[in-house]
Amino acid sequence: MAQLLKAAASVFCSTGYTAASTNAIAREAGVSPGTLYQFFPNKEAIAVELGSRLMHEMRDAYGEALAPVDPTTPLEDAVAAAVDRFIDFNCRHPVFFALMHGPDIPGHIAEEHDALHATLTARIEALLTPFLAHTPAAEVHRVAQVCLGIYKAGLELVLAHEGAEREAYVGELKNALVRYLDPLVVD
Repeated sequence: MAQLLKAAASVFCSTGYTAASTNAIAREAGVSPGTLYQFFPNKEAIAVELGSRLMHEMRDAYGEALAPVDPTTPLEDAVAAAVDRFIDFNCRHPVFFALMHGPDIPGHIAEEHDALHATLTARIEALLTPFLAHTPAAEVHRVAQVCLGIYKAGLELVLAHEGAEREAYVGELKNALVRYLDPLVVD
């Protein structure tokens, strides 16, 4: 099963979910389509299993990436720590971005993604709260949503590059977030 999921990740990344086929996944895994069907009835079942596993791992990463920070931590350090952990996860699992942000999120992954998005937004709000003292909750929520939007836009650029160029885009993403947040931070 692990071999099939690894092959599916490769195929989904290279062709997208819609264009992927069970035959292509079986070929990538080096097995017959019949072997694939012993484990999964169709492409959607493969994507759902892969997406569920990755979402579970991502939820675990939230605790580490968006743990509460000491209020004396400089904004740049808090942003860098969170961004680095999420970029690391997405670079290790590029299929997560392909499945979660494509136009054709399969099956109940869309619902899980929405729940994950809500959890992530709440965690970002908790991370930002010490920096946005005396800011109304609705405004903190809005700022968290904008931060998530900036991150997702930057993530697409980061994943499209490698090596030093990828690192440069990560730096730009951190700069964009810090420059957005800095005027809002209450000293």
